[in-house]
Amino acid sequence: MLAAVCAAALFAATQPGPDFRDIGKQAGLTASFPNGGDKSKAYIIETTGSGVAFIDYDNDGYLDIFVLSGDGGTNRMYHNDHNGHFTDVTAELGLTSSGWAEGVCAGDYDNDGYTDLFVTYWGQNRLYRNVGGKRFEDVTAKAHLTQDRVRYNTGCAFLDYDGDGHLDLFVANYLKFDFATTPKAGSNPYCFYRGMAVNCGPRGLPFDTNLLYRNKGDGTFEDVSERSGIAKADGHYSLAVLAQDVNGDGRPDIYVVGDQTAATLFINQGDGTFSEEAVMRGVAFDENGRELSGMGLTSADYNGDGRLGIFRSDFSDERSLLYRNDGTGQFDDVTMAAGLGHNTRFVNWGCAFLDFENSGWKGLVLVTGHVYPEVDRQNIDIHFRDRAILYRNTGKGTFEDISEQAGPAILARHSARGLAIGDIDNDGTLEILANNQNEPPSLWKQSRPAAGHWLLLKLIGTRSNRSAIGARVALSTGGHTQVDEVRSGGSYLSQSDLRLHFGMGSAARADSIAVRWPSGQKTVLKDVAVDRVVTITEQP
Repeated sequence: MLAAVCAAALFAATQPGPDFRDIGKQAGLTASFPNGGDKSKAYIIETTGSGVAFIDYDNDGYLDIFVLSGDGGTNRMYHNDHNGHFTDVTAELGLTSSGWAEGVCAGDYDNDGYTDLFVTYWGQNRLYRNVGGKRFEDVTAKAHLTQDRVRYNTGCAFLDYDGDGHLDLFVANYLKFDFATTPKAGSNPYCFYRGMAVNCGPRGLPFDTNLLYRNKGDGTFEDVSERSGIAKADGHYSLAVLAQDVNGDGRPDIYVVGDQTAATLFINQGDGTFSEEAVMRGVAFDENGRELSGMGLTSADYNGDGRLGIFRSDFSDERSLLYRNDGTGQFDDVTMAAGLGHNTRFVNWGCAFLDFENSGWKGLVLVTGHVYPEVDRQNIDIHFRDRAILYRNTGKGTFEDISEQAGPAILARHSARGLAIGDIDNDGTLEILANNQNEPPSLWKQSRPAAGHWLLLKLIGTRSNRSAIGARVALSTGGHTQVDEVRSGGSYLSQSDLRLHFGMGSAARADSIAVRWPSGQKTVLKDVAVDRVVTITEQP
């Protein structure tokens, strides 16, 4: 392990730093996405923003882009033209929409070989079935996913919690909101910020409960929120969702962060039920026992110990948190020790671990932007639009902030929310997609390819769900093992590439790639050549 760390440090020291440029406009991402007021926001619904997704909807091997919109616009799908440009195909795919779209997650819920989309709303959610990569059909009612009342749905994730090979669906709910009954700005103590009258909430607004839907395998879902124990955890303003196996028992668990409330961690009991254990496992609060304003979630084996740690983004004047997994599903707050406790002036949203240098160690990116445009009137070091944050992984369990030296895209100011990562041109260097309030989205690409070798793994389930969501991969090279898991949802209300990206540094081959499928079956590949996309299919 020490040799691997030294090799990574030597490799990083000899390479130029990243230089991210925003290519969104030249790539064809020119439409603006409305999300409430730009100078002031009268209601909380205007503040939470919307997610983005990288998804290969037509199975041509190239990632397409899906961007969600607030009221007054439409969600848009952009087809990857394989030449650095994307074409708006929203209308022809049947995805033209209206309303307050919040989050998106992807997965092949019917196992037909095409990735489907679930979009959350303030209002009614929508399940879009991918019909042969040619169009999307709104099957919400047909799938029994129509809700009996207006809900403020936020984060979502597909997961196979009962191991039957069919993807189930978890949906987080923020709070109960109604334009007619929500108090006006400045009308009570929960409607002020730094002495300014601002939109009210979340404190003072009613809580709501999260939802779990079981896939019956016939194209329909059933609400098992009560039966599974998910609905028992109330009193939370839930936003982001991370569905993954946190305790290594082969079953997916569900971690949810809430705004100004404790996080929840639902541990899968293997009998169709979940036990809420965030407090006892160390992920409900920060190290001082404080409830924070959880926004985004991401996960990675950031320190090479074979365990998936968790990072959560939080509000300004709070620390975004890094939790280290001890291997049993217990976590320690290591934020300060890891060098991540200093950027407290930002309101952080979408976040992702990514190996932007292909060094074999995942760095971390966050997008930021305040909820109150009114803060710009105070002329302080807090802004409605602000720059992103980029951390380099040192390979020693710590991170260094390289934002100021990472290119103009990182420094550009936006009020961003959703963030996703993926490789749009299959060259092994990852791109970053962000949804900016009342602006076109950003698409960040490095001006030069990452120097290290790489592998991009596309997993296809057979006994398991076709998307292989929940599959865990361990890739080993020269004494260094990296672990990752195929996940739906995550970040802030967004969906990254379902393929797994591994940087390899100077290694010319992977010694082994071991896959633990959701079915429990294992696949091992030996001596794998690098710098390519590798498809791994589960044995039937």
